Amino acid sequence: MIRNVEKLLAKAKEKKPQLQKQKKPEDSMPQDLLYENFDQNVEMFDSIYENCLDVMFRSFLLFGQQRAIIIYIGGLSDKEAIENFVLTPSMLRIPNEPQALNEFLENKIPVLNVKKVNTVTQCIESISDGNPLLLYEGEPYGYSIGLSKREKRAIEEPAAEVGVRGPREGFNESLEVGMSLLRRIIKSPALKMKAMKIGNYTKTNVVLAYIDGIADQTLIDEMMNRLKQIQIDGILESEYIEEMIEDNPYSPFPQIMSTERPDVACANLLEGRAVILVEGTPFCLIAPICFFSLLQSHEDYYDRFMTGTFIRWLRYFFFGISLLLPSLYVAVLTFHHEMVPSQLLLSMAASREGVPFPAFVEAVIMEVLFEALREAGVRLPKQIGSAVSIVGALVIGQAAVQAGLVSAPMVIVVAITGISSFMMPRYAVGVAIRMLRFPIMLLGSTLGLLGIVMGVIAIAIHLCTLHSFGIPYLTPLAPLKSRELKDVLWRAPLWKMNTRPLTGKSNLYRQSKGQEPSPKRG
Repeated sequence: MIRNVEKLLAKAKEKKPQLQKQKKPEDSMPQDLLYENFDQNVEMFDSIYENCLDVMFRSFLLFGQQRAIIIYIGGLSDKEAIENFVLTPSMLRIPNEPQALNEFLENKIPVLNVKKVNTVTQCIESISDGNPLLLYEGEPYGYSIGLSKREKRAIEEPAAEVGVRGPREGFNESLEVGMSLLRRIIKSPALKMKAMKIGNYTKTNVVLAYIDGIADQTLIDEMMNRLKQIQIDGILESEYIEEMIEDNPYSPFPQIMSTERPDVACANLLEGRAVILVEGTPFCLIAPICFFSLLQSHEDYYDRFMTGTFIRWLRYFFFGISLLLPSLYVAVLTFHHEMVPSQLLLSMAASREGVPFPAFVEAVIMEVLFEALREAGVRLPKQIGSAVSIVGALVIGQAAVQAGLVSAPMVIVVAITGISSFMMPRYAVGVAIRMLRFPIMLLGSTLGLLGIVMGVIAIAIHLCTLHSFGIPYLTPLAPLKSRELKDVLWRAPLWKMNTRPLTGKSNLYRQSKGQEPSPKRG
């Protein structure tokens, strides 16, 4: 921000050298202080906002005595409120005493947020946030008036994280709405929020939220340090921040989780994690996380624990299917015919008769076509996207089999793999599995089952080396923390999940003992 202001000031001074005449001489004072001369301030801002059609300059006489000007952005400020609460009372009212002018500006403007500003940096920040800037003759400072007004999308159900049971509210692009949704669920004053601006040009508002007394202070300090180190032109989505602060940017696996559900964000806050809200996107970031967090769904905790455990095991099983099924099929057909029953092997051989490609090339062709159809379905309009993807898969699959380009079993294998990948609750981990599927297929086609085992071991070693803000990625399996396994391999009843993960020993217990329901209680 300071660097950009210095560039604007240098440009303004090149075009209007007289602006330097009354520059503040004190070396200890900020270098971008406003001038005492009203005309110089107006000329400076007029030069800074040259060719900015949306920036409005409204001159008037303050109390009929002193020249004043309001600078605001037409699409970000409330014009009606400016007229009613600032212009009308200050133009029609005439004070009896000279000191009543400052008294009115500081204490009697009927606006909640009125802040005195005395630097160009503060003035530009105020205008950019939609808060009108009031400057008047005779003073080297102005007032930032909190009258911003921005259009925002209504609170809707999250499109990427739908569920049968649970809240239907989702974040939208408004940072204020996001903070209010968190505060609506967690009403304790222990919920803290630290704000900052990131981006030299976008000045994107970013908020770090955590619960004081639950989150480790070392974690909060580290996250704040990483956020402050970001120096970039602009932040357009939370992914920009995710890539700049994660521990290992070259890993296909995400080390920070994103969500657009306030209930998921609050559940992670209560477990000692921190949440990063970014203005302009409905997706917030959650850190630190472990690998198993990416395979857990919010509905695991809204269904009965037996149902949640069964669905979680099913999800783990199909996670393996999504990663390894095409590779196993290619390896068996290429090297390990003895593993297949004779009747099935004959059927598979008959279906492959006339196919000109080896099993590996056949699998790659079908996987690439399936990924293309999936992307086409995502990018097309909702009204036709699903229809095109389904019809395309049926038509292309049937035509490819009839033309002898691929075999029918391969189409079945790819379809099962695609369905399995749809079970991943987090889109990012699904993409990582789709990427790793191809090198494992290559290993299976060259080394058979040995190659697949080598690929799985390599992935496991890589996962063991990953960290998320100092937390091992495979926690609580590696290193083993038996106390936390009750929410990994299975979903224990809520009354047994009495301890908190990731918080050490400072605030370990999240509920009182003896919460197991019983007719004898009470």
